Amino acid sequence: MSGREEGRLRAVDLARTAGISVQQVRTYVATGILPPVERAANGYRVFTVAHAEALATAREVAAGHGWTTARAVMRAVHEGDLETALAALDASHARLDRERAELAAVRDMLSTALAGEGEGEGEGAGEGTGKGQRRAAVPVVARRGMRIGEAARTVGVRPPVLRLWEARGLLRPDREPGTGYRRYAPAELRAAQVVALLRRGGNPLAAIDAVMREYRSAGSPDRVLGELSHRARDLRRRSLNRLGASAALHAYLRYLGHAA
Repeated sequence: MSGREEGRLRAVDLARTAGISVQQVRTYVATGILPPVERAANGYRVFTVAHAEALATAREVAAGHGWTTARAVMRAVHEGDLETALAALDASHARLDRERAELAAVRDMLSTALAGEGEGEGEGAGEGTGKGQRRAAVPVVARRGMRIGEAARTVGVRPPVLRLWEARGLLRPDREPGTGYRRYAPAELRAAQVVALLRRGGNPLAAIDAVMREYRSAGSPDRVLGELSHRARDLRRRSLNRLGASAALHAYLRYLGHAA
């Protein structure tokens, strides 16, 4: 970064620009969020414009991807490991893409449930729109249903989580005669998918209970559909934040001479 260090800053100056403490600035240096810092003859750390650029970039990346990803990205950039930085960003985008596909699938499931379609219908539902748009597949469930292990894998949780949701009254799986094993019929699997979506949105179990009662009654689906719309808006907001993070990081890489 030679040639870019004309403007020297104190730690307190750098902290003030971001509204953080001097200790946080030191932590950012220690964790690699900021590039290494040289010390003056008197032992004081010497911060430069380059550190201010790194701090602004890190905050943008964190706003788009969270601080866990931001730390991994910035540390890799400052270690000269651009491939690791880009891989961390790609993984974050992939998680958002999976969430968007899952939201589309759950919307399909919920629409089917509210339309009152029978359990035997829906084979192949969600395989595609016929217009080239990607749509997550809705799992085909046999009429007799799935056992808890298979249901958990389909929903994307562990079996104890399904048991907890059942204990809280959110799920009502059938029981096999004789063995007592749980069986998740197609309608109950759809309910589990809705619960999983709401939990990933940060909703407490008590609030989900109220939504699921309305979902099961089918008399007032507005709260369920409203939550799905809220999730879609939140996905859009986070996508835009990620776009801003990418722009900020690309500008910083150009500043460092790592990008065309």
